[in-house]
Amino acid sequence: MLLGIGVLINFFDRVNTSVAFDALHTAWGISAVTFGYLASAYNWTYGLLQVPVGVMLDRWGVRRVGRVAAFLWSMASFASGLAVGVRSFFAARLLLGVGEAPTFPANAKAVGYWFPEDERSFATSLNDAAAKFASAIGVPILGLFVIALGWRWSFLFTGFISFLYFLLFWRVYRNPSEDPKLSPDERALMDEGHAQPESAPAAHAHGAPLLYLLRQRQVLGATVGFAAYNYVFYLVLVWLPTYLSLSLHLDLRESTLYTSIPWLIATVTDLLIGGWMVDFLVRRVRRAWLVRQAVLVGGLALGMGIYGAKFAHTPWQAVAWISVCMAGLGAMAPVGWSVPTFIAPRESVGRIGGIMNCATQMAAILAPVITGYFAHAHDFGGAFALAAVVLAIGIAGYVLGLGKLRVIPEPA
Repeated sequence: MLLGIGVLINFFDRVNTSVAFDALHTAWGISAVTFGYLASAYNWTYGLLQVPVGVMLDRWGVRRVGRVAAFLWSMASFASGLAVGVRSFFAARLLLGVGEAPTFPANAKAVGYWFPEDERSFATSLNDAAAKFASAIGVPILGLFVIALGWRWSFLFTGFISFLYFLLFWRVYRNPSEDPKLSPDERALMDEGHAQPESAPAAHAHGAPLLYLLRQRQVLGATVGFAAYNYVFYLVLVWLPTYLSLSLHLDLRESTLYTSIPWLIATVTDLLIGGWMVDFLVRRVRRAWLVRQAVLVGGLALGMGIYGAKFAHTPWQAVAWISVCMAGLGAMAPVGWSVPTFIAPRESVGRIGGIMNCATQMAAILAPVITGYFAHAHDFGGAFALAAVVLAIGIAGYVLGLGKLRVIPEPA
């Protein structure tokens, strides 16, 4: 629940810019192309820091890195609300990327420490579903802030709740070895379920070398597959309200309400399919890898439903196709995030998570920018067709690269 609250607030910070497009255009006269760069600025530093953050997590642990990160991202949200122009706003978004960079690698590492293998998908789905739920409720809530108080107050609001989370994380998070309330029976359950072991002391655990991991087929396959997911995720995250406004002529209030529907559906499939159903099946079948692989591939295949929005003429048609897309992406996301915990050598979950998330953030940078050029040409259909092609490449990555999710051998 703690990790899920953090992700929820993370994504409030991220969707803020997409909701504020019209207000920023009015305030500073930005174009759709400029908006694409502003919306992706967060991902620039976020992506660049993924591999270093993975190393830091493996070396210094979730608790230390998480505290510093939560403080930085709260300050960045305040700075966004106080920006005086495009340049200072861009700088604040770069700082937000620095603060939020450890979030998902840290979550993967914490879940690996705390949960047996057959409970890991549902545990991951709780914090991953928060990303979808944040967009479902965050877009309308932040839209009301923009309408009633102006765009600056929506960023100051997320800064305030981010700082509250920093205090909560400081007070609550512990690794299993640091938690005096963890009973011997619980520790035994975690050991029997192959929870990721902690090295003692953690500061001297170095994990597998990065170059060694980058040569592994499983790492490359998982990275390509999840980068494809993130490309479409960020296309929808950043551009859905604006697409509904520009192409289907909805006002801000209507577009934010329509935007919430695909995200609510993604939240449900994330929890029920990617979380509960996967763990349920894993406990009852001999080939657990096949369950996880089927969900990964099937989810990306459903995601290709975004291509149908190319032919939509009404808001409901567009939302229906995008809901099919997000249902698939929501279902596969918890499994995708948990992959590092199944394939990583000892004390290397953070590194593999960092490698994966570095590539996914490159995709997240490209999606808003490329779609901005399509939007400038009034061709969202072309953006949706390209997204379907990206997902097809992701399916190939999972099938040909990731394979049976075997643990990578320890380096010599």
